[in-house]
Amino acid sequence: MANYFTDNHDIQFLLNHHDLPRLAEIMEDGFVYAGQFEAAPRNGAEASEKYRRILTELGRIAAEEIAPTAKETDEKGSRLGPDGAVTYAPGLDMALRRISETGLMGCTLPYRYGGLNCPNLILTATNDIISRADASLMNLYGLQGIGETINAFADEKTREEYLPDMAAGRKTGAMVLTEPNSGSDLQSVKVSARQDENGQWRINGVKRFITNGGGDVLLVMARSEPDITDGRGLSLFLVEKGPRVQVRRMEHKLGIRGSPTCELLFDDAPGRLIGERQQGLIKYVMALMFGARMGIAAQSCGIGEAAFRVARQYAHERRQFGTEIESFPAVRDLLVESSLDLHAARALTYFSSSRVDLQYGAERAAERAPDDDARKQAKADARKYKKENGLLTPLSKYYASEMCMRVAMNSISVMGGNGYMHDYPLERLLRDSRITTIYEGTTQMQIVAAVGAVTTGVAESILLELLDRDWPADIAPMVEELRSGLESLSAASAFAKDDPDPDYRRLCARALTDMAIILLVGALFCNHAAADAARKVLARHWLDSRMPDLRRHRERICSGTRLTLREFEALAGPAAEVEAKVLSTPAMA
Repeated sequence: MANYFTDNHDIQFLLNHHDLPRLAEIMEDGFVYAGQFEAAPRNGAEASEKYRRILTELGRIAAEEIAPTAKETDEKGSRLGPDGAVTYAPGLDMALRRISETGLMGCTLPYRYGGLNCPNLILTATNDIISRADASLMNLYGLQGIGETINAFADEKTREEYLPDMAAGRKTGAMVLTEPNSGSDLQSVKVSARQDENGQWRINGVKRFITNGGGDVLLVMARSEPDITDGRGLSLFLVEKGPRVQVRRMEHKLGIRGSPTCELLFDDAPGRLIGERQQGLIKYVMALMFGARMGIAAQSCGIGEAAFRVARQYAHERRQFGTEIESFPAVRDLLVESSLDLHAARALTYFSSSRVDLQYGAERAAERAPDDDARKQAKADARKYKKENGLLTPLSKYYASEMCMRVAMNSISVMGGNGYMHDYPLERLLRDSRITTIYEGTTQMQIVAAVGAVTTGVAESILLELLDRDWPADIAPMVEELRSGLESLSAASAFAKDDPDPDYRRLCARALTDMAIILLVGALFCNHAAADAARKVLARHWLDSRMPDLRRHRERICSGTRLTLREFEALAGPAAEVEAKVLSTPAMA
């Protein structure tokens, strides 16, 4: 029987490596729920077995039931009916029902609302597995951050009203942020929220590019303070699907065609304030972005896994010039590079997910500390992990999303003309991969989010923590290479920070971020090799192939060259005049 969990040794290794019993103890509050809820484990061993049982069943469903429908889902897509109702493709509808039967639609929600109370690391693994089967499905399954946000910030009445239905899969959600003129710049959101004479909040305006916009539970960011034009004037509201919420159009997309992406019109739609006024962007959406980044990083790993496996099998079976093409050095190079890239992205993503769980554990410990000293220490730990996750989550999203595009491209190169054809899934996987670098924050926005933590030493502190251990003799030389690389990162960071031109510092951001990723992945690979000698070759090849890149980045940054800034038009050429209709927004459907 095919199974997308049991056949993936990388996922299984990483789950073992990140100490599931410790993460389970955090989620289970010291296993106090045992006996209160049927699904609650009594100890770390039972929790680990529970997680593996869940992932094994999901892996079977993904391989045997979901993956066979992915091509049809892509071809048929979801549909917008004349009544404004959104209908999923048949395979997508079936998949959501099957996953709901496993209880996984409430993967991280508490037991009392019907959830499974799993760590974020397990949610990441489920997103990875599902995305390998069908990336469009993950866009619906992965919206569990809606439920998490309601659980974290809404009042108990709201939680009891909505979370059981979301955990059971009876209701789906949507995160409603983007507007026609407010993409990455969320501070400029214009959709308004006002209170009527009865104190009822009313939402008005248009939102665009909303994944699962036909969902039942909509978390809408709207301007509740009309006199405040920046992010301080925004609040978060829960709006139910109803007659005052109209799906005006569905987007026709390059990829993930099964996932409905909608434009919504709110016409005095009743809304319920989540949490406090003016905290919509500053607190709630920023918290939601941690999970969203990790979700897309995991989706990218799944897409990359699917693309790589197609190419790897093809190269093993395809014969040319009297031999399998996997014997050709050029093909081997493509496959090895893709495998290394995929391992690196998954290592960084799963490490970041586990740190999100540790942050949650520290925050919980601070709430329940028995004395002031314990509370002070827990708060310090929570601040540390929050600062680290402010770096790690955008790094993971950036690297993994760019990885899955590279792997899809390399896989098509391995297969040549066959890879370009509709007969094979690679053209779909390439199309699906492209959006991962755009939604939930573009690659460029992830770099902006991460680079400050690189230049202020957060990356260095994580690296030093990873490297601070006794190393086996055969791994110690690689660790010394990383320590030397850390000096290069420090020198490049200092040079960029000391430059008085802020545009030059921005120009260096991607190179600095790439340097941090090279070193972080190298440190993770060395730790993996210390736990499993078979992984030493990954660490060695990563350093051999990436440390020259690190030195090149340092040289470029410290050169101070500004031609991109000073000679932009000479290098890029003038902007061509284009007919207005080419750049205009599509007409409403």
